[in-house]
Amino acid sequence: MQAVISIAIWLVNSILLIILFLVSLFLTIILFPFDKQRRIIHAQCFWWADAVVGSNPYWDVRVRGLENIDKNRTYVIAANHQSLADIVVLYKTHMQFKWVTKEEVFKVPLIGWCLILSKHIKLTRGRFESIKKVYREAAVWLRQDMSILFFPEGTRSNTDNMNKFQNGAFKLAIKEKKPVLPISVQGTRDAIPKGGWVFKAKAVVKITVLPAIETKDFLPGDFAHLRDITYNRLKNVLADNT
Repeated sequence: MQAVISIAIWLVNSILLIILFLVSLFLTIILFPFDKQRRIIHAQCFWWADAVVGSNPYWDVRVRGLENIDKNRTYVIAANHQSLADIVVLYKTHMQFKWVTKEEVFKVPLIGWCLILSKHIKLTRGRFESIKKVYREAAVWLRQDMSILFFPEGTRSNTDNMNKFQNGAFKLAIKEKKPVLPISVQGTRDAIPKGGWVFKAKAVVKITVLPAIETKDFLPGDFAHLRDITYNRLKNVLADNT
């Protein structure tokens, strides 16, 4: 029975992803002169994420703290990273943002194509010139009132403990005087089967949006302090939800 249900889940997910890509491609073509920031394209991922989550009986996704999101503000979003499923569940916040994500994800069929259509930011790890380009591009988006979502760990964590945060997102937030919006992700590590394709156990996924951290009083040299504040707030939420 688990195998049958799992086949159905993967089939539905594949169909939904194909539909998302086709809709995004169609809207990109017809709205090209009018939707330069691809906000309408990005918003298609909201119904897609809702459908993916709703069609998977093994996923129990709970979102808290949406009241901490001000739709009229621009954020540097800092989320911890556990698995590829983070991309799905973070759309449940229904926020407009650009991802900063590694080049390899852009090469994944359909998912990567959708990221390209939505003008998300590609990072080539290990290449200094790529890192500089990422932050230049992110700064341009922030100045156009588009939030940027970073995974400050740089790579997904393999344990319940977060990896050390990198500094770039926090330097950028201070430089551009944008608040940092911490988002805690828990449970996605167990959301996708490991070493196979059969779903065997329920995954309880908790998304918690924390109050924004204002940066207007931070000086450029205070980035490590801002980084540590963000890290500790997310760490506390993860500990409380254990």
